[in-house]
Amino acid sequence: QVQLVESGGGLVQAGGSLRLSCAASGRHFSNYVMGWFRQAPGKGREFVAAINGKGDSTDYADSMKGRFTISRDNAKNTVYLQMNSLKSEDTAVYYCYWLGNWGQGTQVTVSS
Repeated sequence: QVQLVESGGGLVQAGGSLRLSCAASGRHFSNYVMGWFRQAPGKGREFVAAINGKGDSTDYADSMKGRFTISRDNAKNTVYLQMNSLKSEDTAVYYCYWLGNWGQGTQVTVSS
């Protein structure tokens, strides 16, 4: 079975940074796209970023471009989301997505 475990969330001041990690197991990791989504209170789940199997092609939601960076380390079966210049509107639970499966989420709270 596919299993995803996110970590790295927390409380940060506006303008600060966090690095999220998602450790995956269950399949040949490098063959598949992985992504990050987020969900704020009262809102639907929103696309954040995605990365292809080899890690040489990425995609971001417009509001995240220039601030967030997705990367992966296939030797460690892990995908990362580096978040810089955080804003209060980035406050949400962040979820890792892989092969139709979701991690449990990690809370990111940005204070203004």
